[in-house]
Amino acid sequence: MMKTLKFLAAAATLLGASAGASAAAPAAAPDFTGINQWLNSEPLSMKQLRGKVVLVDFWTYDCINCINTLSHVVKWHDTYKDKGLVVIGVHTPEYAFERKTENVRAALKRFDIRYPVAQDNRYDTWNAYNNRYWPAFYLINKKGQVVYTHFGEGQYEQTEARIQQLLAQTE
Repeated sequence: MMKTLKFLAAAATLLGASAGASAAAPAAAPDFTGINQWLNSEPLSMKQLRGKVVLVDFWTYDCINCINTLSHVVKWHDTYKDKGLVVIGVHTPEYAFERKTENVRAALKRFDIRYPVAQDNRYDTWNAYNNRYWPAFYLINKKGQVVYTHFGEGQYEQTEARIQQLLAQTE
């Protein structure tokens, strides 16, 4: 019985960590590397985005959890794009059919995504961020540092509040 309780407690801790949000210790945001195709934008770099708040959203169009977050991400883009937020979707496929640019373009249309999307078919940017989850949010401050992460669905109010805090900060 005690072993079962310890296992359940450990499992709950691991699940909570993977689905939760955290205020990351500031670290320089990795650049976008190995991108196959940029959609809705010319290629972007972290250097170009310095002075902006950046939300990097790792997603793939066939992931139900990613789909469930997209309305929030689109809303944040629409609400804060003129206030200094840049949303970058990093489409990292789980399945072979998700690697096809025409399928990603169709998904952008279907979900009304107008912000830049980097197609990361080889997982180069995914690996640069040491990412392991779909969806995953990385908020980057105006100095180019990752200061907040969230993995999975939920905590939309907390993420939006952090976006607002970062936008209000002077560099």
